[in-house]
Amino acid sequence: MGALNGKVAIVTGAGQGLGRAHAHYLAGEGARVGVTDLGDRARTVAEEISSAGGEAVANQASVSDWQASRELIDQAVDTYGDLHILVNNAGILRDKMSFNMDEEDWDPVIDVHLKGHFCPSRHAGVYWRSQAKAGQEAPRRIINTSSEAGLFGNAGQANYAAAKAGIATLAVVFGRELARYGVTGNAIAPRARTAMTEDIPFFAAPEDPEAFDPLAPENVSPVVAWLATDGAGDINGQVFVVIGGGVWAMAGYTAVGQVQKDGA
Repeated sequence: MGALNGKVAIVTGAGQGLGRAHAHYLAGEGARVGVTDLGDRARTVAEEISSAGGEAVANQASVSDWQASRELIDQAVDTYGDLHILVNNAGILRDKMSFNMDEEDWDPVIDVHLKGHFCPSRHAGVYWRSQAKAGQEAPRRIINTSSEAGLFGNAGQANYAAAKAGIATLAVVFGRELARYGVTGNAIAPRARTAMTEDIPFFAAPEDPEAFDPLAPENVSPVVAWLATDGAGDINGQVFVVIGGGVWAMAGYTAVGQVQKDGA
């Protein structure tokens, strides 16, 4: 019996890298998975899951498209009867220093990352709120994908870092707004080898194929699955950095000093 038996999940950006690893892991824990990505990659991953004995349906919607993201939620509910887990993972890179960055570099990254996290979550929230009001409340989970660049900033990634910072905050907002309906909102900030990072020397695979690979995307998926379980209901509005075999619970902005006077 898997930890997610009977659950229905959607994973965006699931055609490769982290999203693909998440989709496979959730399916392995018993979830029925909506695999979302552009082109044929979603269909390929859905077929992989089905061939392994799981249940999956593909969707090629753009997650930043308002109507298409609503239809994405509807597809999961129509196909499997409900939706319990939304893993927002889709993203792209357009790295440049801010003084070289053009509007064409800024807009797509903000669109895919920030709007692409908000749109499916918004429509899922509408569905979950209506279910709760109809007496069908159940544990529901939103798991966003932020980044260390969003938490700490990174030169050459003004667009990406800004979007990822917003995504971390969105998780907190979702957790506060939807908690009354049984929904938690959390975020991970993973460090892993993906299509966006595989050309960076730091992310190169170990020379020894038998050695533990701390940057393999599969290392991150168990944390996502844990956050998706019913037992993680007390974890809400949190951000976790996940690298290899390590997980760090992060804190938001804290005051480090004060100046005050009686008056302006």
